[in-house]
Amino acid sequence: MKTIIILQARMSSTRLPNKALMEIESKSILWHLVQRMKKSKESDDLIIATSLDGSDDLIEKFCIDNNVKCFRGNLNDVLDRFYQCAKKYNADIIVRITGDSPLNDPNLVDNFIKELKEGNYDYVSNGEKPWMDGFDVEVFTFKSLEKAWENAEMESEREHVTPYIKNTGLFKIKYIKNDERFENIQFSIDRIEDLNFIREVYKKLFEKGLDHNFTYLDVIKIIEENPNLLEINKNSIVNEGYQKSLKEDKKIK
Repeated sequence: MKTIIILQARMSSTRLPNKALMEIESKSILWHLVQRMKKSKESDDLIIATSLDGSDDLIEKFCIDNNVKCFRGNLNDVLDRFYQCAKKYNADIIVRITGDSPLNDPNLVDNFIKELKEGNYDYVSNGEKPWMDGFDVEVFTFKSLEKAWENAEMESEREHVTPYIKNTGLFKIKYIKNDERFENIQFSIDRIEDLNFIREVYKKLFEKGLDHNFTYLDVIKIIEENPNLLEINKNSIVNEGYQKSLKEDKKIK
């Protein structure tokens, strides 16, 4: 079975435009995340899925410059973007990673892929409750993605890719137990304060000589050793955008 990581990224973020190519330790957010995801041992390929919007020409250029596969699709219908990307690359299993989480852990990716295969699940993730934000991993089968693509009608189901799979009761789902440490801290990048926070975390990780060979447990240790870092983005609101979109949800099919 072919397993691909689809890394979702765009330049047109509302609160922090162009963040995908902003720098941490002299390299872009996207570059760091690619280095992290390349360490997955259970996946067969990595594709950055961006949009056809002109602003995302820069992401395609990044892919060309860094020898990373790039797929371009619908800006707002991200479910369609994922489906068309997975179909093009003949995926049997898809890992969904968002481009605003440069600390995300390839070990979680591998564990969840194994869990999906061994349990014959349609969908495995750590997202039943807010996990440590920025370490969200979703793994699902192409058949499940295709069924969602064919039937999802709500705007939120198209924009956020997996709500149809998670909420309809039609699929065999496994949620990995939530690690409750720092679950309300924003480890993804939504605002400039979050970027500054992640820059400091990366600096500490690199000072320890971990380069990109760290797990989410190493990140926890950094915070435990440097609790003052939490002051940098203490006012960030985890999942604010997602909750807002649900309130404004409407049927589009």
